[in-house]
Amino acid sequence: MKEKIRQEILRLRNGFSREDLDEKDISIKKRLENLDEFRKAGTVLFYVSFESEVATHSLIREALVDKKNVIVPYIEEKEIFLSKIEDFIELETGKFGILEPKKKFIRKANLDDVNLIIVPGIVFDMHGHRVGFGGGYYDKLLCKTKALKIGMCYEFQIVNDVPVELHDIPVDIIVTEDRIIKGNQKK
Repeated sequence: MKEKIRQEILRLRNGFSREDLDEKDISIKKRLENLDEFRKAGTVLFYVSFESEVATHSLIREALVDKKNVIVPYIEEKEIFLSKIEDFIELETGKFGILEPKKKFIRKANLDDVNLIIVPGIVFDMHGHRVGFGGGYYDKLLCKTKALKIGMCYEFQIVNDVPVELHDIPVDIIVTEDRIIKGNQKK
């Protein structure tokens, strides 16, 4: 069931032109930046967007200018690790074609220091549950933290319910181009 919904929404998302998505990204970015929770967060873990995901590159650059501690993930040995970055140019294409810190710029970061996590996803439901690419990288990370979790997605990526497994960790807030959904109401 997860795979079917993942493929369906990915096909839909990949069907949009980058220009259409860029327009939606501007609204999502504004909504996120206006959230008190985001403005007050000193240390933010961002996913580094690729392909048709909600773009995070300009958010990361602006957070660095605003003197936030910016943390990004990188993958080694099928495990997710965190690194603090000080400049966007410290990133290079890594595993899965996603930008991650160049080896010489890895500054291991502690998940306990993170105030807010910007979480990627292909599908989100009204309860904050998500479907990602299926590797479980983020669920393994999210279960270890009390940090606020914010999912960013396009409105068409919101469905009523997604299949939930025991290891799935919901986000607290979802930001789309049209609205902000707060509170992961438990099923």
